[in-house]
Amino acid sequence: MSRIKKLLHSFSTFVAIPWKSDAAAAQRVIFCVYNEADELRLRAHIDEFEIATKQAGHEWHLFDLTDTFPNWLTSQRYAKQYFEKPALLGTLLHKYLDFLSAEFTSFLEKKSASPDSIVALTGVGSLFGFLKVKDVVDKFAPSVKGRLLVFFPGNYENNNYRLLDGYDGWNYLAVPITANQEF
Repeated sequence: MSRIKKLLHSFSTFVAIPWKSDAAAAQRVIFCVYNEADELRLRAHIDEFEIATKQAGHEWHLFDLTDTFPNWLTSQRYAKQYFEKPALLGTLLHKYLDFLSAEFTSFLEKKSASPDSIVALTGVGSLFGFLKVKDVVDKFAPSVKGRLLVFFPGNYENNNYRLLDGYDGWNYLAVPITANQEF
């Protein structure tokens, strides 16, 4: 069985477990951790995660971060100057998180995400070098009434997450789901 199929199996088992309705925002976050080399395979099977979610009696909403950075940057008044001198971006990146937050809030309102829904994030690898996933999750999680599912390309070991195996990592309270995990 492939790593993505194993991850799907672990996720299916987890999502079928009844949810606590009084969980704090940080406790409602789920990280599906997979090898970054499996990104295309995961995206090819994303519909299967949706099916597993719906079979467990939950709604599914997918928010893709992949193109958000170029869309945000090209909307900036001085976008051409930022492309010419990327070092200037450091002073502007905090506004990117605000942009993401506004886009995500709008998405949730359009979808009418309920406390019985999973809001899945894909494309978090596109944040690498611009924002920390932890900051985005901290910003998004309180807005999600149900569960926030983060498809995370990287590693999870000893309660430590490493995006694309590049950062030193950070400790987060989310529920980790990996391909070799049993619930």
